[in-house]
Amino acid sequence: MAADASVRVRTVPIGAPLQWLALGWRDFLRCPGAGLVHGAFVAIGGWIVLGLSFRYWWLAPGAFSGFVIVGPILATGLYELSRLIGRGESPGLSHAIAAWRRGTWQLVQLGLLLSVLGTLWVVGSAILFKLFVKVPLRGPLDFLRYAAIEQGDVLFVLWAVLGGLGVAIVFSITAVSPPLLLGRRIGLAAALLVSVRAVGDNPGPMLVWALVILIATSLSIATAMLGFLISVPVIGHATWHAYRALIDASDLPLRNE
Repeated sequence: MAADASVRVRTVPIGAPLQWLALGWRDFLRCPGAGLVHGAFVAIGGWIVLGLSFRYWWLAPGAFSGFVIVGPILATGLYELSRLIGRGESPGLSHAIAAWRRGTWQLVQLGLLLSVLGTLWVVGSAILFKLFVKVPLRGPLDFLRYAAIEQGDVLFVLWAVLGGLGVAIVFSITAVSPPLLLGRRIGLAAALLVSVRAVGDNPGPMLVWALVILIATSLSIATAMLGFLISVPVIGHATWHAYRALIDASDLPLRNE
């Protein structure tokens, strides 16, 4: 039997994402220091992108949306913390670091895959803007003014369609696959298929969950990246609880610790 076929996908009510968020907040309060470190790492990355955007503005749209693409793998340490909390332990930053050091080859492969997809999107987005923008833009403020005035321009329609499709695909394959790979012995392809099944079997709740992540990311960027200090750990912890609610992988062996 294929590994993905031995994993059972549960259906959850449409309000389940709110419960995942509540559990994520609880876990964050249990180990706030480790969570803040994860959030700070993402916030610093956002500041670097923002700084570069004043010189290379055409990289900014793709780079900021790239946060959504690589986010699932950046939260690996948070999944481990929630796993240990669920076992009644009191983990800290050292446990999150240990999870990264222990990282399985499958998680490494997933990280490489997401990095490649993120890079392709940043490059593709930059090419679109360089080819289609018809007025001189000297920085992100010029870009925002252009976007507001030229909303019907083919550039933005094409960018939104391609970006939305890409994010939807990445969300489908990573909704539960990173915590599944962390906790159970399963191949990368099988884990990605399980994730797609979980999304397909729960379209309403997973749409709500995707919107929660999108809103949290947007608000974090709007607060000069400071919001990531809270949103990253809470969403990361909540993703572990989403995995636990959606997936029954008890037939698969545990990963060696």
